[in-house]
Amino acid sequence: MSIIDLFALLGGVGLFLFGMTIMSTGLRNACGDNLQTILEHATKNKFIAIFVGLGMTMLIQSSSATDVMVIGFVNSGMMSLSQAIGVIMGANIGTTITAQITAFNISAVTPLLLFVGAAMYLFMKKRIRKHIGSIIMGFGMLFQGIAIMKEAIAPLSESPAFVDFLTALSNPALALLFGVAFTALLQSSSSATVIFQAFAIQGLLSYNMAVYLVIGAAIGSVTPNLLASLTANRNGKRSAILNLLFNLIRAGIIIVLINVFPAILTWIQSLSPNDIGRQIANTHTIFAIIAVVIEIFFTKQIIALTYRIIPVKPEETRAEEARSLVYMTETTKIPTIVVLHQAQLEITRMGRMAAANLQDAIDCFFDYTAETAALVREREETVEILNQAISDRMVALRRFDLSKNHMRRMSMMTIATTDIERLSDHATNIIEYSEHLHAQKTVLSDEALAELREMTDKTMEAVNLSLDIFCSESYIQIDHLEDLESRVDDLQKILIDNHVDRLMRSECDPMSGVIFSDIVTDLERCSDHAINIAYALKERDNQII
Repeated sequence: MSIIDLFALLGGVGLFLFGMTIMSTGLRNACGDNLQTILEHATKNKFIAIFVGLGMTMLIQSSSATDVMVIGFVNSGMMSLSQAIGVIMGANIGTTITAQITAFNISAVTPLLLFVGAAMYLFMKKRIRKHIGSIIMGFGMLFQGIAIMKEAIAPLSESPAFVDFLTALSNPALALLFGVAFTALLQSSSSATVIFQAFAIQGLLSYNMAVYLVIGAAIGSVTPNLLASLTANRNGKRSAILNLLFNLIRAGIIIVLINVFPAILTWIQSLSPNDIGRQIANTHTIFAIIAVVIEIFFTKQIIALTYRIIPVKPEETRAEEARSLVYMTETTKIPTIVVLHQAQLEITRMGRMAAANLQDAIDCFFDYTAETAALVREREETVEILNQAISDRMVALRRFDLSKNHMRRMSMMTIATTDIERLSDHATNIIEYSEHLHAQKTVLSDEALAELREMTDKTMEAVNLSLDIFCSESYIQIDHLEDLESRVDDLQKILIDNHVDRLMRSECDPMSGVIFSDIVTDLERCSDHAINIAYALKERDNQII
C-alpha cells in the first residue's frame, strides 16, 4: 500500500465521518425541539420508550445524541432511570439502521446527491430547506467516503503487515477489544460498523471476525455518553453507567448465544448470501434486537446494579423529596376549593425555595464559594421540576367543571408560579456574575458593595413579604410592600448613576462595572415579580404589573 493509498484511505474515513456529522446535524435541526419534547413526554411506558428511542435515533442517525439527551433529562430529574433504560434500548436498535443503509451500493448517484444537497444548502433561503440540503449533502459525503475507502483499501490485501494484523484479529478476544477501542476512538458504533463493512467487502475481513468487531463496537459506543456524564450529577452519571451495563450484558448474551448455537450466524448469513456487507448490517441489527428482547425482562435488576455502582447519598434523597409534590398529591376525589388551597400551599412552598435560592445567590455574590454556587444551581433544578409538576396538575384540573371564580383563581396561581420560577432564574444569573468576578479576580469598590447591600436587603424583604401575603391572602402589609418595591426602583436609578460617576472617575473596573449594572437590573426585576406574586390572588382589576 503506497502513501497515496494511505492518504486516500484517511481522506475517505474523514469524508465519511464528516458526512455522518453533517447529516445528523441537519436531521436534528430539521426536527427542531420536537425531539426533546417527544422524549420528555413519551417515556412513561417502558415499551413506548423503546420505540421512542428507536425512532429518534433513526431520525438523527446518532444513538450518542439520543443518549446524551437522556443524560440531560435524568440529570435534571425530568426522567427516571426506569424510563431512561427503555430509550437507551431503543437507541441501540436505531443506531444499526446506518449500516443497513450503507449496505446499499448507490455510489453511482453519489455525485448527484452532493450537487443537489450543496445547491439546496447554499442557495435556498428557507431554513428548513437548507437543513434538508445539509441532510442530502451529508448523505452524499457518507457514500462518497465509503467509495473512496473501498478503493483505497484494495491494495491492503497485498500488504504482509496488514494481513498479519488481520490474522491476529481472528482471535475473538482480540477482535472484541479492537472493536471496543476503534469505536471509542471514532465515538460512533455506526461509523465503526460501516468501516468494518468496507473492509469485509474488499475481502480483508471474514464474516466471523466481523461479528466480534461488531460486538465490541456496541461496547465502545458508550464512550461519548461516559464523557458527557463527567459534568452531570450522580443521576446523570447513573444513566451513562446504565447504558454501559446494558451493552456489556448485551455482549455477554450474544457471545454465549453464538457459541452455544452457532447456527444463528449461519441463519443470518443465509438472509443475504454472497453479500457480506448486508450480512454484517443484519448481524448488527439482529444482535441489538435479541439483546433488547432478553434484557427488557431484567431492567429492574440492571437498574439495581447501577445503584450499587453509584449508591444514593442522603442528600440525593433529600433532593428527591424536595422535588416531589407535597400538597397536590390527590386532585380528583376532593372538592375543587380544597384542591385550589392545596395548590396555594404547594406554590408557596415552591416560592420559599426560590426565595432561599435568591438569598443564597446574593450571599455567594458577596462571599463566593463553589459549594454555594452548586447548591443554587441544584435548587434551581428543583424549582424548575416543581414548576412543571404544579403546572401539569393545574392543567389537569381544567378537565373538571370549574366555576368562573375558580377558573380565574387557578389562572392567577399559574401566573404566580411563573413569577416564582423567574426569581430562581435571577438567582442563577447572580451566581454567574459572582463566578465571573471570582474567575477574573476582580472586586467591586466598597462603596458599590455597600449600595448593593441595601438593594439586596430591600429586595429580599419584598420577596419574603410577597410570599407571606400570597399564602395568607392578608393584605394589611401591601402598602409596605409597595413602598419596598418603589424604593428598589429608586435604588436602581441611584446606583446606576453612582456607578457611572465612579467609571468617570476611574474608580471602578469597567468589567466589574458591567456586572454591577446587571445585578442591579436583576434585583429590580425580582421586586417586580414580588409585587406580582402578592397581588396574584387579590380581588382587584389590573393587579399584574
